[in-house]
Amino acid sequence: MRPRTSSTSPLRRGFTLLEIVVVVTIIAILATLIAPRIFSRIGSAKQAAASAEIATITQQVRLYLLDLGRSAPDDDFDLSDLLLTPEEGGGPDGPYFEKADDLIDPWGNEYVIRIPGEVNVSFDIVSWGEDGQPGGEPGTPNEDITN
Repeated sequence: MRPRTSSTSPLRRGFTLLEIVVVVTIIAILATLIAPRIFSRIGSAKQAAASAEIATITQQVRLYLLDLGRSAPDDDFDLSDLLLTPEEGGGPDGPYFEKADDLIDPWGNEYVIRIPGEVNVSFDIVSWGEDGQPGGEPGTPNEDITN
């Protein structure tokens, strides 16, 4: 036991309730100011990631078509064909992607191929955005992203 040096000044341990309330209030105020900015950045980061992934998928589809000696995909072409080995009926240098997750957009939806394309002549690779539905409003997380 420690001897007390003075009877009028007890040892102070911990924080007072008022100090805790003040700190929690400051943290809450900072969170309400910063959180909306962080969440808006997450949405734009996912859109940028989807654009980059679409560019990669587009390049792999073009390689697949080049390997098969075609200029455009058949009407029954599916992106999952890029996962097949030559023995399974894929392209001669397949598979063009390691795993099926490579064909999933940042919101967890599958990328879609439109044949013929609405933006490009032979095909479009599309992510329907956060809502997973065609026709998202431009400038929102639901915006459709196309190659």
